[in-house]
Amino acid sequence: ESGRPTVDVARARLNQSLRNAKSAGYTVAKVIHGYGSSGTGGAIKADVQRVLQQKRSAGQIKAYVMGEDFSPFDASARLIVERCPQMARDIDYNRQNHGVTIVLL
Repeated sequence: ESGRPTVDVARARLNQSLRNAKSAGYTVAKVIHGYGSSGTGGAIKADVQRVLQQKRSAGQIKAYVMGEDFSPFDASARLIVERCPQMARDIDYNRQNHGVTIVLL
């Protein structure tokens, strides 16, 4: 979201940030992609979801959950909290934040 990047630039940042987080030994990453200037969901958010689905299918990440679903009612969110219990205290937990995505590395 920083600097209002194009989708391609945002995708490159996402890929690099996830590689860096994984190599640093992090369990979870929070992706702040925003919700789009129109207020109806932006192109970057849609691309983040597409890229993460591909990474999950390829076994490069374990799971992800969009911010609007990051609650105890979502199976992926429960898995993330199980693997990283402090995420239950994250400011976006159970807040339906459409501008973030949580990734289990």
